[in-house]
Amino acid sequence: MLSTSTTDLPFLAAVLIGWLGGVHCLGMCGGIVSALSMSVPEGRRTALLLAYNLGRCFTYILLGALAGFMGYTGISVLGLAPLGFYILANVLLIGMGLYLMGWPLIVRPLEQCGQYLWRHIEPVARRFFPVTTPARALIVGFAWGFLPCGLVYSALATAIASGDPVSGALWMAGFALGTLPNLLLAGWMGVSLLNRIRQSAVRWIAGILVITWGAYGLLQGLHLL
Repeated sequence: MLSTSTTDLPFLAAVLIGWLGGVHCLGMCGGIVSALSMSVPEGRRTALLLAYNLGRCFTYILLGALAGFMGYTGISVLGLAPLGFYILANVLLIGMGLYLMGWPLIVRPLEQCGQYLWRHIEPVARRFFPVTTPARALIVGFAWGFLPCGLVYSALATAIASGDPVSGALWMAGFALGTLPNLLLAGWMGVSLLNRIRQSAVRWIAGILVITWGAYGLLQGLHLL
């Protein structure tokens, strides 16, 4: 029997999806992180990077809890089919993989929907530039967690499928943890070097692996149908 809770998926799965999607994170947030860290003395760089990413990860976890609550409401209150959420989540995982490979047709509309909220958040975040203290970096990271991103939205769809706020928060915590290595490297090494990685075969390999994961889950869901 297939369960739609993300707690039945290995926590490592969320971490791996976040890590594999990191080649996309370099394009969305790498420039921000690089500019944030390179504008301060090297001795303070690590503290700012950690504070920025802590704020960003906190936003992902908060959104994961909200997504899980939405799933709980849809399943328990509105009587929606849990399997439908599960299938949608895996379709978006496939879309995420295609997105990493340069074909954003499935998840690009999600990013466009998020632009409306981002237009209100981004000017507020800009008030804390230049980022010279960990407190400012934390606030900027919290705001940048709302940056419209098909990768994040696809992960949130899985959090919705969990049907539980705690499970949704844990799933997004794993996803956030997986995104950390790439963005920390972007701050320490500079985004120009990492952009060469993005333009290599790495993004194709990452995309294929994410598509494989989503296709496996989708086949499980369709089998039950």
